[in-house]
Amino acid sequence: MNDSLLRVFSSGARAAMLPILAVCLSVSLWSIGMGQSEDAFGDTGADPVKLFERGQNAHGRGDLIKALELYDEAIKVRPEFAEAEFQRANILTTLNRMADAEAGFRRTIELRKNWVLPYAVLGALLTRIDRDKEAEPLLRQALKLDGSNDVALTMLADIRLRAGDSKEAVNLARRATANKDASLATWLLRALAERAAGDHTGALASLDHVLAVEPLHLTALIERAEARVANGNKDLAIQDLAAAEPLIKGERVSASRVAAAYELAGKTEEARRVAESAGILKPAGGPTDGIKVVGAPEEIEAANSEDFETSRKALEALLIKNPNSAMLLARLGTVYRKTDPARSLDYYRRAVEIEPKNADYATGYSSALVQARRFPDAVVVLRRVLAVVPDNYAAHANLATALYALKQYPAALSEYQWLVKSRPDLAIAYYFIATSHDYLGEYEQALEAYETFVSRADPKTNQLEIEKVNLRLPMLRRQIKLGEGVKRNRKD
Repeated sequence: MNDSLLRVFSSGARAAMLPILAVCLSVSLWSIGMGQSEDAFGDTGADPVKLFERGQNAHGRGDLIKALELYDEAIKVRPEFAEAEFQRANILTTLNRMADAEAGFRRTIELRKNWVLPYAVLGALLTRIDRDKEAEPLLRQALKLDGSNDVALTMLADIRLRAGDSKEAVNLARRATANKDASLATWLLRALAERAAGDHTGALASLDHVLAVEPLHLTALIERAEARVANGNKDLAIQDLAAAEPLIKGERVSASRVAAAYELAGKTEEARRVAESAGILKPAGGPTDGIKVVGAPEEIEAANSEDFETSRKALEALLIKNPNSAMLLARLGTVYRKTDPARSLDYYRRAVEIEPKNADYATGYSSALVQARRFPDAVVVLRRVLAVVPDNYAAHANLATALYALKQYPAALSEYQWLVKSRPDLAIAYYFIATSHDYLGEYEQALEAYETFVSRADPKTNQLEIEKVNLRLPMLRRQIKLGEGVKRNRKD
């Protein structure tokens, strides 16, 4: 495999591993055998087992600071307490205290040399912080202790794939997917390894498995499109690319891959559109993928930087050389949207004036209007965008925000319901659906949406909303019990 392809596979493999890392670094609280259940110290506060059990309870509730304190106390009483050391290290990982977590896992291994979990999880932790050479022997030791350990198999497959050893990566990934509960991320990793090994048939089968469960999995769609192009099945590849496009949302690596795949499939115009939408710049006279811009190569490179300040300066310099570039104007509108809404609006307005039919620029303009709290203007622009591009996700999201802010709850509900139909995992949309129903006095619908939100929300990301809902629910249930509110339409 050539270097450019290897970089693509390595990038994809690392992206595929992120969900697995999240799982394997938060091992179940209840998977640890205590080895003893008797209270050897009576009912005193110095009983390490009781302290550990209290730590487990706090850990299970998500009270990490309290759990950490209790694990620390248990270890002070019994320094050789391996299970407490292991769970303490798990919490330190969650708190992003990586050096302390590493020390904790190493201490656990010293205490219990034949326990597979600390080897596997420490190996995963080191992989996460790009210390593959140190991680690999730990993961291999974990497999010596338990040849079917999912964490060790998956992490080691990831390491071997990025090292260019696709043959062993395939072998390890296939062993990992032999587990009927293997995650989609593991199946995706298997597909990446199979592609790297030249097994396009196997890769397509693995990608079909991922997409059968999650049809809108962006990375899997792109991988399958690329594999189909390689197999000469361009029509099906184009179908995958069309499905992937709405999911990109400005992410440049994915946009670049989609544009390149379109180019290989003979769809030059589609490749140009995707590149332009994502603002992928190329020097004038350079390769055909991307938008040609007059400027020095180092200016182009800086403009494509993920660092906003670097990108901003380079874009402003390029705009002087390319004053009528709608794409450069729109990119600057994106850069300034959160820090300087007025300037962002001006750049987007100028982009739309140059290319009035470009839905992406109009959507960016409306986003800047929302940021500037000019909601009525945003609604007008967004309605126009959706009349032309009815499935534009960003336009629906911005329209929902604008209508909600204007207290036009029935119209906002329609938009939020479109969003959750498109992305059922979008927990926060259920919060706004619930509060919209609540404001309209539709208490039964509100309760249903609140409960859906709480069941799907991330306790960290959505902490404030969860607290608000928990305060509201008791009163809401009483109101429903008393027969208050607008009754549900039983035909719904």
